[in-house]
Amino acid sequence: MLKYLLEKEFKRIARNTFMPRLIVIFPCLLLLLFPWAATMEVTDVRVEVVDNDGSVPSRRLAERMDASAYFIVTGHGQSYAQALAEVEAGRADMIVEIPRGYAASLAGGDSPSLSIAANATDGMKGSLGASYMTSLIMGDTGAVSVVYKYNPYLDYKLFMVPALISIMLVLVCGFLPCLNIVGEKETGTIEQMNVSPVPRVVFILSKLIPYWIIGLVELTIGMALAWLVYGIVPAGSAAMIYLASVIFIFLISGMGLIISNYSATMQQSMFVMFFFILVLILMSGLFTPIASMPGWAQAVTMFNPFRYFIEVMRTVYMKGPAFAYLLPNLLVMTAFAAAFYVWAIASYKKTN
Repeated sequence: MLKYLLEKEFKRIARNTFMPRLIVIFPCLLLLLFPWAATMEVTDVRVEVVDNDGSVPSRRLAERMDASAYFIVTGHGQSYAQALAEVEAGRADMIVEIPRGYAASLAGGDSPSLSIAANATDGMKGSLGASYMTSLIMGDTGAVSVVYKYNPYLDYKLFMVPALISIMLVLVCGFLPCLNIVGEKETGTIEQMNVSPVPRVVFILSKLIPYWIIGLVELTIGMALAWLVYGIVPAGSAAMIYLASVIFIFLISGMGLIISNYSATMQQSMFVMFFFILVLILMSGLFTPIASMPGWAQAVTMFNPFRYFIEVMRTVYMKGPAFAYLLPNLLVMTAFAAAFYVWAIASYKKTN
């Protein structure tokens, strides 16, 4: 019986002129455009340098700033007031003031103190720009040697792309099964299934299995694009990614089933699904690190299944850990998936 229901679903998908295109186009657009639009890197920060020392080391420091991909030296002000006027006029974003005696302090083995003043109208640009400048100056003075583990070049795409793959699975394996079932409610074809002898578990599986397969195809396309376009490959085992993805696909499709059971129209299901997914994505650590959230928000994320899958994806791609390291996250996702399916099966009402 399941075989014939699956055949019906695959034929239904194949006859849809939009669905096959969506399977290919959607991951391409998501992974080719979003990492560039959602980047949190800051480049081309305009810097006014006030060199009160006028020495060879101070000029070399200014040249290093201008050679960096993060900064553009727009001018060398004669005073701090003159440089501040450039910032107020919108022609500069930051002021670096090199004190007198800078070269003498370096020669004496001391660490000279420089002044960095950043325009914080754009808070992220101001804070990150000042942080980048601090690292550059500390490297020039030899005070600190910084090594970035797991992401040595601070490539934001290495942090973002694995998480975007998880969002792709959410939209394909969560939204589409939900809309499929609610669509049959609207057209009335689900009533034919309700009066048939098909068990509800078999009916639900027939609706989900095609999208599970599509989800794994999307995952493969996403991983291939990450490698071909960005040169991003997992530091750990690809099999671990597929294992975690299978669990997550079960989880998110179960969530879509629950919403479809309580929705009467496609519009209603879309609004409800969008509401929950938006909240879960924002609280998953995709854009904002969980450790930087307030204490109450960090406690709420413990009940967010998206958090655990994004952590697994980023960890496998960036660290390549052993299976035991990821096992707690996998167990939590499995528990969520089991709970969602019990709820979905119990809430599905079928009349024989």
